[in-house]
Amino acid sequence: MKKIVSKKIKNSINTVPDFPKKGIMFRDITSLISNTRVFKIVIDEIIQIAKAKKINKIVGIDSRGFIFAAPIAYKMNIPLILVRKKGKLPSSSYKVKYALEYGFDILEINKDSINKTDRIMVIDDLIATGGTALATSKLISKSSSKKINFVFVIELEDLPGVAKIKKLGHAVKTLCSFKEEER
Repeated sequence: MKKIVSKKIKNSINTVPDFPKKGIMFRDITSLISNTRVFKIVIDEIIQIAKAKKINKIVGIDSRGFIFAAPIAYKMNIPLILVRKKGKLPSSSYKVKYALEYGFDILEINKDSINKTDRIMVIDDLIATGGTALATSKLISKSSSKKINFVFVIELEDLPGVAKIKKLGHAVKTLCSFKEEER
């Protein structure tokens, strides 16, 4: 991806200091998705990545990953698979418990949504510590043994999420990145 595109995306993201608690620099995508020009750039960039990898299923992570995954699946005419928080999927599902900053949560995916021959791209808005992405990787690996492609709109560089995913052998692309102290 061109540096100019990454800069446009980064510049469209509002940073909110001390949210949700003191010391956190919250990267707010609502400013990006309300800018139709930049939102289109993000969708088009991820579609280019997906086409190059010959992706045949898009996985969106609950909930902001859905914002990006749905239009990509639609424009590529391929299935959209949802990774949801516990209790949101009515069909038979795989479940994975994962650690949060304070406690645990559970993610689920429908058992019949992915098979071993699928070429999967997981999309989420942001990668920080990698907990949600790693849990999603475990869910997908219950159905598919192939390498998973991850795309994140934002990477928080000072946190280990991308390194953790790459350590598992998965491909990772980020469209822009922030250091903790950046406004």
